[in-house]
Amino acid sequence: MNKYRTVSKEITNISLRRWPWLARFIVLWLILGLISPTLPRAPLEAQQTVETTKPMVCVHTRLIDEVYEWKIQRSLQLVREMGATTIVEFFPWAYGEPSRDQYDWASFDRIARQAHNQGLHIIARMGLVPEWARKDTSNATTLNYLPDASFQAFSDFVALFAKRYAGTIDQIIIWNEPNLSFEWGYRPVVAADYALLLKTVYAQAHAANPNVMILAAPLAPTLEPPGSPNGLNDLLYLKEMYEAGAAPYFDALAMHTYGFTEPPEAPPSPTDLNFRRAELLHNIILQYDKSQKPVFITESGWNDNPRWTKAVRPSQRVAYTVNAFKWAETSWPWLDKLCLWVLRYPASTQSYPDNFALITPDFELTPIYYAIQAYARGWEQGKNLWLPAPVR
Repeated sequence: MNKYRTVSKEITNISLRRWPWLARFIVLWLILGLISPTLPRAPLEAQQTVETTKPMVCVHTRLIDEVYEWKIQRSLQLVREMGATTIVEFFPWAYGEPSRDQYDWASFDRIARQAHNQGLHIIARMGLVPEWARKDTSNATTLNYLPDASFQAFSDFVALFAKRYAGTIDQIIIWNEPNLSFEWGYRPVVAADYALLLKTVYAQAHAANPNVMILAAPLAPTLEPPGSPNGLNDLLYLKEMYEAGAAPYFDALAMHTYGFTEPPEAPPSPTDLNFRRAELLHNIILQYDKSQKPVFITESGWNDNPRWTKAVRPSQRVAYTVNAFKWAETSWPWLDKLCLWVLRYPASTQSYPDNFALITPDFELTPIYYAIQAYARGWEQGKNLWLPAPVR
């Protein structure tokens, strides 16, 4: 018995001898915490307004995956300072409802409050399916796979979103590029299926927010023929949407129209992918839709990566982009917004997509940012500010 008491006493003594070292460690940790720099905070500013002479100017942002709110705030400050009135932002269903009927609005709320504080409007793009909504199949699925059985669950979430952000976010895009197999979750690309999704969402979203505007998804500019495993030509797909009865179930059409290597004035053709392909899509609206719905171009622009075959030179990119806004302003009265892809990436992609950005991940402003700012805010510019675009 005495033996056990002796061992116990020795253990206690060892523990007591260690306490000073533990106390020193705690004190050191507290000191380091006091002297180490804190991360920037993002308190709301006084309410801001956008100074612009061109309310059509808009930009697509990539804010949803930012870790720190101050980066969201700084990005939106630069949007306002550029003279853009509106952003397009992705709000993934998988983030907002990770488990059935379990909601997490935090990442959405911080974007909404910061955008509102900067005086910006938001066009919300919805998509990305949570795992629980993809469990009707035994096969592996992607985050874009939305089975018919989950259309109603998606509609329920859109309605909750529309109600929660009513007055702050009143324009919602339903899905993205459903004419591509990848974006449609490798389901067969059938326009009638997407028309059914619009029908499922439309009335419920309007009941949740009577002022909401439902935008049909922008289609990927592509020449894929019928039967292709990759997708379907956007002109054919839009016609099939209308023929499937989609017209009553969206209030406006979103479009994606990139210039690739051609100037914005290049004439449209069913066999070409260029900026004015938007006119061909609009002609389909005129053909099928008595209401002549407005159009929002939610992705557009040119790329100046020197190693990408679909890119242009930096001076061409600047000139083409500004001239695209001028063309839309004078020639497309049916266009509400022209949104460039993309303001900024949270981190470098280490590839050609970086050359779509107007701002670097470290918030360095590029020449094209200043060019758009001058156009949007009506600033007088000298004729020699940029070199003329080379003739190819």
